[in-house]
Formats: sequence, C-alpha cells, structure tokens
Amino acid sequence: QKDDSQRLLESFNSDEKEHTLTKSKPYTSKEEMVLEESESPLNSNVTAFALKAKVIYPINQKFRPLADGSSNPSLHENPKQAVLPNQVMETSTSGSLGSLSQGDKEDCSSSTTIHSTTSDDRFQARAFLKVTGFPEVLTCESFDVKLCLCSLILKDLMLLDTELRKEKHVMFMQVLKVYLTDFYHKKKITDDLFKKILLVQENDFEELQKQLDSRLQNTEMSGAHNSEYQTLEDLERKEREYSEHVIDNMEAFWKQTDKAQQAFLDQSKCSSAKATKIMMDLTKKMIAVESLLSESQDLQAMDIQERLFNWELMVKMIDSLKSYIPEECKCRLNIVSNILDHLTVKNNLSVRQKEELLTDLHKAFWEQLAHFSNECIQQSKDLILKRLECRAKKREEFKHRQKAEQGSLLSKTFHIEDVHDFLKAYHELLEKHRQAQWELEEEDDCESTEAVADLYKELYSKASHALAELVTKLFLRTLPVVTGLSVRECELLKEEWQENLVPQLEKWETPRQRRWKLFQEQLLQEKKLWMKEYALSAVMQKHLSEKQEKIIQGVISRLGCLSDESVNYILQKHRLLLCSVLTRLTLRRVGMTALARMRMSRKKSLLQELREQHTLQKGSSPCQDEDQWQLQKAVESHILEEEEKLEEETQQTHLEFHQQLVTEIQEALQFLQQHMEQVIGQTLLQHARREAGKKSSDDGQDFKERLVEAAVESVYGTSNNINRLVQNYYQQIGKITEGYEGKKLQQFKSLQAERGERNRLRKKQENELALKEKQTKGLLNISSTVHQRMVLQQKKVLAQFELQQQIRLESLKQKLLGLHHLETELENQLKEAEQDFVSELAALARVPMAVKKQPSKRSKPAAEKTNSKRKSFQSPESEDKDNSHENIQEPPGLTSGLCR
Repeated sequence: QKDDSQRLLESFNSDEKEHTLTKSKPYTSKEEMVLEESESPLNSNVTAFALKAKVIYPINQKFRPLADGSSNPSLHENPKQAVLPNQVMETSTSGSLGSLSQGDKEDCSSSTTIHSTTSDDRFQARAFLKVTGFPEVLTCESFDVKLCLCSLILKDLMLLDTELRKEKHVMFMQVLKVYLTDFYHKKKITDDLFKKILLVQENDFEELQKQLDSRLQNTEMSGAHNSEYQTLEDLERKEREYSEHVIDNMEAFWKQTDKAQQAFLDQSKCSSAKATKIMMDLTKKMIAVESLLSESQDLQAMDIQERLFNWELMVKMIDSLKSYIPEECKCRLNIVSNILDHLTVKNNLSVRQKEELLTDLHKAFWEQLAHFSNECIQQSKDLILKRLECRAKKREEFKHRQKAEQGSLLSKTFHIEDVHDFLKAYHELLEKHRQAQWELEEEDDCESTEAVADLYKELYSKASHALAELVTKLFLRTLPVVTGLSVRECELLKEEWQENLVPQLEKWETPRQRRWKLFQEQLLQEKKLWMKEYALSAVMQKHLSEKQEKIIQGVISRLGCLSDESVNYILQKHRLLLCSVLTRLTLRRVGMTALARMRMSRKKSLLQELREQHTLQKGSSPCQDEDQWQLQKAVESHILEEEEKLEEETQQTHLEFHQQLVTEIQEALQFLQQHMEQVIGQTLLQHARREAGKKSSDDGQDFKERLVEAAVESVYGTSNNINRLVQNYYQQIGKITEGYEGKKLQQFKSLQAERGERNRLRKKQENELALKEKQTKGLLNISSTVHQRMVLQQKKVLAQFELQQQIRLESLKQKLLGLHHLETELENQLKEAEQDFVSELAALARVPMAVKKQPSKRSKPAAEKTNSKRKSFQSPESEDKDNSHENIQEPPGLTSGLCR
C-alpha cells in the first residue's frame, strides 16, 4: 500500500480532480514497503487510467465502482450540503490555488454524465453575477464566466440598438426641419407656425422615448429579487419583453412620422401634387437613413461577437495563470516527496518521520499560499474597482465632447439638396464617436487583464520564493538533524531536487500547451457557428423581403387605378417600413444566438472537459494491452454518445428560439400590414378627391341652367323646334348606347374564348408535368425522405394555386382594361352628343356660347377618365334602362326644362 504522502500530494490537486484509490495506513515494516513496490505495474496503470478516464455509470447511482473494484462517490452528490435552485454559491478563488481538502470545494464541472433534467432546471434558475463591464469577469468563479460574458454581449447589443434608434429619430427631425425651413424661406408658412410645428413634433417624440424608457425600467425591475445577481430565465424574459417594447415603439414612431408629415402639409396649404412629392422625398430620405443604420448594425454586431472571443481568450489566460501556481507547486512538492521516499528506503528516515516532515512542509506552504492568494484576490478586486471608476469618468468626458460635436453639426443650416450630405456627415460623426468609445473600452479591457495577470505573476513569484525557502530549510536545517546526514550530503540532495525540477516542469508543460491548443480549436468552432447564424439571418432577411415585395406588388396590381406617382409612393413606404422591421429582427436573432449559447454553456463545458481529459490521457500514456485499449474505446464511445446528445439538445434549443422568433416576426409583419393598409387607404382617398375635383371643374352646370332659362324665354325657339331637337338628341343617345352594348358583348365573347384557350394550354402543361412526376416517382420514393416529399408536394400545390390566381388576375385585368376603354369611348361620345345638342339649342335661342368645347376621345388619355363620373342623357321612354350597368341619366334641368 502507498503511504500518506501520496494522499497529501493528491488531496490539493483540484484541477486534475483525482481521488486516492485505497485507504492508507501507516507502514509497520520495511518489508511491507518492498512488497508494495514489487506489485504488478499492470494493475496500477489500469487503475490510474480508470480514475483519469472516469468510467461512466448511471446518473442516479450514488457510488460508482471503479476498475479496481473500489467505489467512488458520485460527483453529482455533494456530501456536505444541498444547493438550492436559486442559491448563489460563492467559491473562493484561493480554493483553486491549493485547498488541502478536496471536499471543501464544490466540483461543478467534474461529472461526465452531462444530461440531467434536474440539473438543467437548476442551471436555468441558478443565479450568476450581474456584471457591468468585462474587468469584473476576471474575478468571477469559472462556472459563471461564459454566462457573464454573454450577458455583456446582450448588454452591448441593447446599447447599440438604443443608439441607432436615437440616431434615426434625430435624423428624421432634422430632415423635417430642412423642409420646414425651405417653406419658411419661401413665405409659405409664418415664423410662429414654423416654431410651433417643430416644438410639437419634438415634444411628441420625447414623449415616445419617455414611454419606452418607463416600460423598459418596469421590465428591468420585475423579477429582480437581488440587484447583484440574475438568472438565465430572467434574462431570457427581459430580452423577450425588451423586443416587444421596441417593436411597439417602432410602430408608434412611424405613426408619429406620418402624423408629422400630414400636419406639416396641411398647415402649409400646398397643392396635392406638391404634397405627394414632398412625402415621396421624405420617404426616400428615411430609406437612406435605414440603409445606413442597417449596415452599421450588421458590422458592429460582428465586432461585438469578435469581442466575445477576445474576452474568452483573456479570461483563459488568467485562468491558466491561476492554475499554473498550484500545478507547479504540486510538481515541486512531488520531487521533495520522492527524495524523502528514497531516504526512507535507505533507512536514513523512518516512515513516521517522513510523514511528519511532509505534513509540516505542506501545512506551512499552503498556509502561506492561502495568505498570498487572498491578498492577490483582494488586490484584483480593488484594482478593477478603480479601473471601472476611471473608465466611467473617461466615458463621461467622451460624452460631453461628442455631444458638443453633434450639436455643432446640427446647428448648421442645410438646404433640401444638401440633405443626403448631412445624413452621411452626421452618421459618420456618430460612427467615429462609437469607434472611439469602442477602442477606449478595448484598451481598458487589455490593460485590466494585464494588471490582473501581473498580480498573479507576483503571486507565483511569492509562492515560488516561499516554497524555495521552506525546501531549503528542510534540506539544510531539518534533515541533518533528523537523518544524521552531513550538511554537504543535504546540500547535494537540494541540488538533486533542483536538477530534477527542470525536466519535470518541461514534462508538465506539454499537456498545458495541449490544453491551450484544444481551447483554441473549441473557440474556432464557436466562431464557425456564429458565422453560420449570420448566414441564416441573411437568408431570412432575403426571404422575408422577397415575400413581402411580392405581396405588396399583388395588392397594387389589383387596385389598377392609381397613378404611377401614387404606386411609387406606396412601394417606397412599404420598403421603408420593411427595412425597419428587418433591421430590428436581425438584431433580435443575434441576441437569441447568445441566449442559446448561454443555455448550452454548462453542458458544452462539461463535454469539453471530458474530451480534454481523454485527449491528454491518450497522449501521455498510450495503450499497452487489451484492457487499456478496451477501456479507451469505451471512453471514446461515451464521448461520441454525449456529443450526439448535446447536438440534439442544441438543435432543440435553437428550434425553440426559432419558433419564438417566428412569432415575433408575425407580430411585426402584422404591424407592417396594418400601417400599409392605412397608407393605401389614404392614397385612394386622395386619388378620389383629385378625380372628383377634376370632374366638378368640368361640369359647366351654371351655363346649362342659364341656357335653359334663355331658351324658355326666347321668342326665336318654338315648341316644335325644341321638341325636334330633344327627340334627335334622344335618338342619338340610343344609338350610342346600342353600339356600346354590342361592343361590350363582343369583347366578353373574345375574352371568354381567350380564357378557354389558356385553360386548355394550362391543362396540357399540367398533364405533361404529371407524366414527368410519374416517371420519377420511383426515384423520389427511394432517394427522398418523407419530409422532402411533403415539401415538394406542398410547393407543387402552392405553385398551381399561384398560377391559377395569376391567370384569373390577368383575365380580370384584361376585362377591366377593355371595359375602361369602352366606357371612356362611351363617355366621349355622350359628351360630344351633349355638346352638339347644346350648340344647336344655343343657336336656336340666339344665346352666345360661353363654354369650351370638350376634347375628343383622341385628345384625352383614357387613364384620366378611368373612374370619372359618367354624364349622359336618357329619354323618358327609356326609363327601364336605369338599372343597366352604365346607369345612364339625363342632365338635371336641361331637357326637362325645355320640355316644360
């Protein structure tokens, strides 16, 4: 059996987490020691490998048998105390620097059985430190590091979103101010009205920001039982509520911009055409703003993600320094123990004496190291606190200077033609400010890391010096007295200790470098996953953009009566709102990626540790027999199994967040649809008003009334003459109407024939496609999964439906176009007949003509008369035609007054 010296060396090795195999008992004779050393090396090697590989047994098994038949308590069980789900566990960093008791430190990451529902629930509700900056993470316990870093990423994303939103609000107000200033200089609005409009809009936007800040404050305070700690569950809830509040604020902002534009145009009393042009210009300017902000957001989001990996590298460097001290000290003490073992074998030292010497050495050293470690930790916290205070002061100074520069630019006067230059200059200025702030923080992060690293290097120096003094005292003062060896012999032993130290440290450095290489490979894999998420986000944006563009184009094509200017305005407005929605959803997706990473961080860390231990063990001690080879294969098989489970759970987590994102997309697109419905409705209303205004200006009703009165009172017109004119007029109207009905019937027959021909061709194409599918059906059944076949069938049905809809729409368009052409022709003929009748009547009554002749159908575009009211005359004998499609009516007061 091994003696207690080995137990003392293994007890403080918290990084390797090895346990003693058998209970030690004091030696009773020299023969027992010799027998122990003569045991078969095979059993000891297999046992050591089993311990380091950690053979896996069911999660609920408290004591797990090891390769040598002994048992080891489950690492999921804490024999000292149970940890509540919401309990915050403070683990002193000094524990990792050399705690003498393995049970005094909770082992959160030693278990190789990763998947447990109970542990998942506890992890979701486990509180971790709420940090405000990266330097604070350097003093966190290792369990919280990834969570803290990702929470800082979420904070940076939220800050970026806030800055870009404020930038957009300022840009809109400045663009509106430019147009107001232009109207003011042209004397279209007064100075009081100019100031009033600006003040009202600024107050409205400030009120919107206050409402958002209030709602975000309520979200931050809800569920915050402890201001210093937070849980992953609370963080996910806050991110979800934050996204909802921002979408609501975006909807209110665009409604307010429309209200501001309408109020400005109403009070300026400009023409309808001028108002449409101004609204189109404003929309184009804001599209340019959204494009600038979207591009800036994408670039800075990637910078934030890159910052996360830089943070992890710096944290890993500090952790390496922390672990370097106890690992090297273990190596130094192990050499001392080997020298004392050699003296024991040579009977220069008894077993009890050796144990007492090692115990005193360990106790003295670890007490000094604990003292130095506590000092180092406190110095680190004080140092970081001072640096954070200094950073806050620098940030405030930066803000004051930046605010002054922004105010100087905003105070300048810009003309309408200079708006694009202003938007670009203002955006570049803010980008410059953000970059300066970013570089300041990065520089401070590096300096803080270097300062903490210097403290741990100083700690290493103190520990090495203290251990060297204790070892010197042991060899030069204690051993000569206890062993009876000469001072020269003891000096040789000390020199032997120093000589053996160099190769041992070099041997220990190899797995340390290999561990660092594995960490870099893991970080590279994480980067690839983030890049994959960015690619998926780009695909999502493209898909949504194309789909929404197709929808709005379909809506406009069904309207068919708007002018090109109105259609262009609707398309530009839709593009603006869609860009705003997609920009917000893209940032939300990045935040969800960080949340998914946080949720899976614990299991990834455990699997990475298991993989790392196996790789190091495989590289340090290659298999020498069948048992070791089988054991190694079992461990590799278990690692692969855990990787598959982790991949499945990762996909499930991403699917959960994806479904949540889809729900938020639907809500955002619902806002887009409602807003566009209002925009299209207002455009149709303005179009109807313009058409009504044109028609009312062309009626000439006053002249007709005067003509009737003059004809009645005229002595030149007899009753027979007037009746003959009226009868001729009615006969002409009848002929025009009959011609119109005939042409319409002929057009319907032609359209019906064309539709039949298209249906015949479509059925022919469908039959050909069905024949091709039948030929490839066997291949599909073999090579495709059920899901793929369902997707193909779904696409086929949707394609057929869209094709039928397109055919119907084209048919309706042709029918409508033909009817518009016929109605325009009918309207022109009726107007010509009316004009001829009025001219003859005026000549008969000797009344001078005071009305302009109506343009013929060849001189007036058909598009201008598409929806105008039809004016025609109808004889009393043809009242049964009142319910016809054209609803032809006689002009009030003209022929009726003449007949009277």
